[in-house]
Amino acid sequence: MDKPVALKANAALVSAPDDPGSKARAPGAWAEARGYFGWYGQLEKRERSTFWACFNGWMLDSMDVQIYAVLIPTLLALWHMTKGQAGMLGTAALITSSMGGWIAGVLSDRFGRVRVLQITLLWFAAFSLLAAFCSNYPELLVVRSMQGLGFGGEWAAGAALMAETIRPSVRGRALGVIAGSYSVGYAIAAIAGTVSLLLLPPNLAWRALFLLGVLPALLVAFVRRHVRESDVFQAGEAQRHDASAGQFMEIFAPPLLGRTLAAALLTAGALGGNYVMLTWLPTYLKVLHHLTVSNTGVYLFVNIAGSFVGHMTSAHLSDAIGRKKTFLLMSFCSVVTVLSYTLLPLNPLMVLLVGIPLGFFTSGIVTNIGAWFAEFYPTRMRGSGQGFTYNFGRGFGALAPAVVGFASGSLNLGVAMAICAATAYGLVFIAALLLPETKGKVLSA
Repeated sequence: MDKPVALKANAALVSAPDDPGSKARAPGAWAEARGYFGWYGQLEKRERSTFWACFNGWMLDSMDVQIYAVLIPTLLALWHMTKGQAGMLGTAALITSSMGGWIAGVLSDRFGRVRVLQITLLWFAAFSLLAAFCSNYPELLVVRSMQGLGFGGEWAAGAALMAETIRPSVRGRALGVIAGSYSVGYAIAAIAGTVSLLLLPPNLAWRALFLLGVLPALLVAFVRRHVRESDVFQAGEAQRHDASAGQFMEIFAPPLLGRTLAAALLTAGALGGNYVMLTWLPTYLKVLHHLTVSNTGVYLFVNIAGSFVGHMTSAHLSDAIGRKKTFLLMSFCSVVTVLSYTLLPLNPLMVLLVGIPLGFFTSGIVTNIGAWFAEFYPTRMRGSGQGFTYNFGRGFGALAPAVVGFASGSLNLGVAMAICAATAYGLVFIAALLLPETKGKVLSA
């Protein structure tokens, strides 16, 4: 190992004035980081560049993914697809994203987080753009499946980079805000979808929306210019060059096996429930509540606003009361709100209002996965560990939208959504009980 680099990395992590693990921190440093965004003022230029690269990357990726959810009713009508086929389009992209995340996590341990981040952004943008030129269901199924590889890979590389770059005392909030950028991307998709479907004929509107998929490619120039590898990653250069499949398999050996399996279960539940609501909510509002395009956009925007606040609040709770307690709280509340939203006989006003806590809890439950999972593994296998646990769970959870689609052939759509989502969030509660608390942990090479 390069000792000067290693010493620099350790010094940056251990002696940072706002590091809760450092006894030498300046008095009041934690207090200065309080508030929704007070912590941001403590970040150095390098931390901020990494933050904005990952924030915008995840936001644009989520915009492209959620554009499909907004377009499901339109494609159902234009291509005469079944709900099962529509669910498969969502599930296919999510399953391949699990593969992409796993592969990208392993590659980022070997070749670097920043390099893999750039490749995944370009890959995702290219296939998002190609989606605009599809003419039938089989073509879109193939293109969205390929698109998913980049979507999953971008999270795996970006989450590891953020965890290693941002100081421990605000890591939960920083990665939580990154997770919150998903709501921003969803809002852009909902607004763009509503406007396009109102101004353009349906057969042109969906193509115009998919053309927005080129935007993530523009972010690569910023990453190349302003973002570099973390000191802690560079400090492990010798271990990285000696990396082998055997070292990757350490995540499946004691003492890591238990947390690897529990983390994968937690992700399966959190994302499975989340995917049910993200994929089927626009269709649920239109089919069961008979909302128009413009009204659906309003209801989605209210839900998305709740989602964003949920991300921010969950991020702060993670640093305040700990990762475990936050997941336990969010999973319990997610079950209650999902069942209330989908099963109770709500009038239109109540559907609108209950959409706020629905978005709050079902988004808040996924906020802290990046921060918590990064603290489970040493640097030499952090990308691999995060990549596997998050994306194996994502692949398993990706089955949920398809299950809802096929189940709705014999069940009411709301009932199918309730059963799948509530069961998924119950798994999160169980998994969180099995995982260790790691709040404030200093990452080392």
